[in-house]
Amino acid sequence: MICYKPLLLSFSIFVLSATCAFSQDSVTTKPPIVRFQEPTFPGGIRAFAQYIANNVKYPEVARIVGITGKVKVTFMVDSDGTITNAKPVNCMGAGCESEAVRVISMSPNWSPGIQEGKATNVQFVIAVSFTQNNTPQKTYMKTLTKSDYGFVFFIKDKTYTVDEAQNILGKSFDPATVEIVENYDNPQYAMPNKKAVYLIVMKNS
Repeated sequence: MICYKPLLLSFSIFVLSATCAFSQDSVTTKPPIVRFQEPTFPGGIRAFAQYIANNVKYPEVARIVGITGKVKVTFMVDSDGTITNAKPVNCMGAGCESEAVRVISMSPNWSPGIQEGKATNVQFVIAVSFTQNNTPQKTYMKTLTKSDYGFVFFIKDKTYTVDEAQNILGKSFDPATVEIVENYDNPQYAMPNKKAVYLIVMKNS
């Protein structure tokens, strides 16, 4: 689902009534003045939603852990139609924020917003969804240990290895109980045989 909301300018459109000046030989009509026109993606907002769906890639770590959700991203449609200053508003972790920003930043140019006849910058906020076709109800500890990535858990203010976490959570856990998944560089939990190490922060920790 994609939603958008301008932060800097209202999308209300004001149209002034046309005025007519009559002379003996001609009739002159001034066109309506549109005070504000919102930026548009080529093909409209549905096409923008399809563009994101076609280009966003579900991050591998997010898939392994099984987390799903939405990342809100704020970005600017500049007066020349380019997308700039894309930033995440909230965090899921596991690479979802950087992927959402990547896809939005590489968007084709928009038709810029128009304010009183001049192109202007307009800020948007959209939500990029990260879901799997068959969202797992459980993530098994053995799936984490067999992956190319290392994982450490943060549960109730303490850090645990996967084996230690299994003694607390069991052989599996509900991905919905994960607060966030972050890169973890603590030398104490270094795993040279893995591509990277991630900290799985559980809710109510």
